[in-house]
Amino acid sequence: MAHRFTLENYHSICDALALTDSALAGIIQEHGYPPMWSRPNTFESLVHIILEQQVSLASARSALNKLRDKVQEITPARALLLTEAELKACYFSRQKAAYTKYLAAAIISGQIDLAAFEQMENDDIRRQLTSLKGIGNWTVDVYLMFVLQRADIFPIGDLAAVNAFKKVKQTHPAITREDILVLTQSWQPYRTVATMLLWHWYLSVRAVPVKSKYLKIGK
Repeated sequence: MAHRFTLENYHSICDALALTDSALAGIIQEHGYPPMWSRPNTFESLVHIILEQQVSLASARSALNKLRDKVQEITPARALLLTEAELKACYFSRQKAAYTKYLAAAIISGQIDLAAFEQMENDDIRRQLTSLKGIGNWTVDVYLMFVLQRADIFPIGDLAAVNAFKKVKQTHPAITREDILVLTQSWQPYRTVATMLLWHWYLSVRAVPVKSKYLKIGK
């Protein structure tokens, strides 16, 4: 089973990373420990992550709140009952409305079992979720990191994490994704927590509200 992190061991993992990486130690010294961002293992959480694809966090939150106002509880069955026009009124694009319905149908049919994911390996979860239209590796990375607390994920598709890495580690601006992934191997098996430190730095230096979960990124 993949490594996980908890509230109980979160700060000790941060400390262990800081002992082996002076850049991460500097983040803790300057900005303190990062919050342990998390979300429940629900259909709503996955819909929220889908909404965050390639838009601002505020826009995604606004759409999620609008949907919640519409249906009260965001469940697969209630999502499937909504028309495209109703989802559009909740600020869903046509694509994201379709992605949400594909996910809802997959859960109702039993193709996707969120509870079962808690005992499954990362690669198996990724294989199942990316088989659904509209769910790519970034969406799966965020789900694994913030919903299932899997400890060893570096979301290479996340612009904020990548840009923070370049700044904090003082790399060449044109460093390749492949080279970044090689360098992050030094943080194994806790690349997720290292990424949270990077996000914490990114949010802190840009004075973005800490309540923000993730940055503007892709599928």
